[in-house]
Amino acid sequence: MRPSDDRAASEAILLDRAGAKVRAGAGSHTGEAFMLRGGCHCGAVRYEADAAPFHATICHCADCRRIVGAASVAWFSVPRAALRWTAGAPKPVRSSARATRTFCGTCGTSLTYESDAAPDEIDVTTASLDEPERVPPRDHTFLAERLAWDVVADGLPTFARTR
Repeated sequence: MRPSDDRAASEAILLDRAGAKVRAGAGSHTGEAFMLRGGCHCGAVRYEADAAPFHATICHCADCRRIVGAASVAWFSVPRAALRWTAGAPKPVRSSARATRTFCGTCGTSLTYESDAAPDEIDVTTASLDEPERVPPRDHTFLAERLAWDVVADGLPTFARTR
């Protein structure tokens, strides 16, 4: 995923544990309603984030597709200081001249994307959440790079590159 400077335009909708929509993206919030937990497939690496997510998107860029091995990848962002590893530690890989990604060294689950251009933010794979339904995507980015057979028909806003 590649950075965008327009945080307000991409505020996420966070669903609380009861399924009610809560406006997110207003900054860090502590408390159980905003606590997001997740980890890798095998359980060796676990994390939690105590901030409201923002930039919830489905990315179609070639870099995301290749590193994850999927047609697209759902991501959300949180302030870097809000994310902490609660079990194990992910393995980093410098995936380009401008970004580092992390994954579980045991099972290979892709976990984060860290852009040099946005040092105070970290993107987390939505599907690695224990409750991924809590952070639905708000848009699609990098449609210019999507696979021709990957049809986008969910009604969400689309962007050829970043928002």
